[in-house]
Amino acid sequence: MSTFPCIHLPRPTRIRRRPVARAVVFALLLLGPAATLLAAAPAETKAPRLPLAQHGGTWPSGHVQGIAVDLRGGYIYYSFTNLLARYDFSGRLVGTLVGWTGHLGDLDFNPADGKVYGSLEYKADEAFYIAVIDVARIDRVGIDAATADILRTVHLQEVARDYAADLDGDGRFDGDVADTRDHRYGCSGIDGVGFGPAFGHPDGPSLLTVAYGIYGNTERADNDHQVLLQYDVGDWDRLARPLSETAPHRSGPDAPLGKYFVRTGNTTYGVQNLAYDETLRRWFLGVYPGRKSGFPNYRLFAVDAASAPVNGDLVGVPDADGDGWEQGRLLALSGGGLEDAATGQRGWQQKADVGLQPVGRGLFYLARNGGGKQAQTADLTLMRWTGNPGAPFVPATLEDLP
Repeated sequence: MSTFPCIHLPRPTRIRRRPVARAVVFALLLLGPAATLLAAAPAETKAPRLPLAQHGGTWPSGHVQGIAVDLRGGYIYYSFTNLLARYDFSGRLVGTLVGWTGHLGDLDFNPADGKVYGSLEYKADEAFYIAVIDVARIDRVGIDAATADILRTVHLQEVARDYAADLDGDGRFDGDVADTRDHRYGCSGIDGVGFGPAFGHPDGPSLLTVAYGIYGNTERADNDHQVLLQYDVGDWDRLARPLSETAPHRSGPDAPLGKYFVRTGNTTYGVQNLAYDETLRRWFLGVYPGRKSGFPNYRLFAVDAASAPVNGDLVGVPDADGDGWEQGRLLALSGGGLEDAATGQRGWQQKADVGLQPVGRGLFYLARNGGGKQAQTADLTLMRWTGNPGAPFVPATLEDLP
């Protein structure tokens, strides 16, 4: 049993002059060092309040490709293909990162290291990277990525192999064209990225999931699956290299932890925006709609995190000996949403292809692109998930904010 030390109080005349001080001194003496630590600890800083809407500026760049949100720091990041913009929650432009010619696509913020991860393609070089960006250092407009050492890259060899696959056997890779039999699974590179748990393990550690771009070729049947790769980025500091456009490097993992397939029907350039929502425990896949008449061609699909992958036929993808279908790890689409009677597929006709970011409590930021050549814009709206098949999101209000 613990005992309290003997306490010697000051003279009564002194105590009566400062009754509040007496109470504090008495509590500190009773509790000892623990109370001293509590008294010295600063109050927890409350996260900035989410804006209901934000305008992401007007830029002489490609259209907005994706967004990332730092909830604790209070920042929103926009990928405009060859420009990254950093805004705070008040709408103030903090800075921009520029200086590359590749295609910077979807983004996600990793709270474990405070960095933004994004897909970065150089198709002519058959080089496909995850850009790892030290966004805390973006503090002014016009920072050159080539000289600032803010952006480092990790090469994804699995993507490069599928992109450059010579499937027609003519001994020649046909390059960045959709109208060809080359490109395994119709792979056009990568776009959607997001952090979340391993498929089938919703309580597991956070992994980076990367989605293939898929050429919108309606004349082939082996491009009807979305392809998702998962990686543990814990050792990527060892693999990351500065971006060199004159001498593209190949430093990166030899293979992903897992490779998974979701049968949605062909979509134009695959998963444009990929995001995991911790509230619903669900992955969301925003796409440009496909053009094959045999599929419903939804614009938004979902996969439940608890849904375990199963081995099965990749329908439309011939196996190596031409006898049946190739086998792969299949993920089922979530229930809810619209249901196509012919295929049984579920999804929503919801635009989610240029910016989709869950922020908790059933709230999401959705982006809309606008403007024209050399004047691209992005407008964010905070939306609340309803799950309604015809209208899965409605604009959030102040009452929805934490």
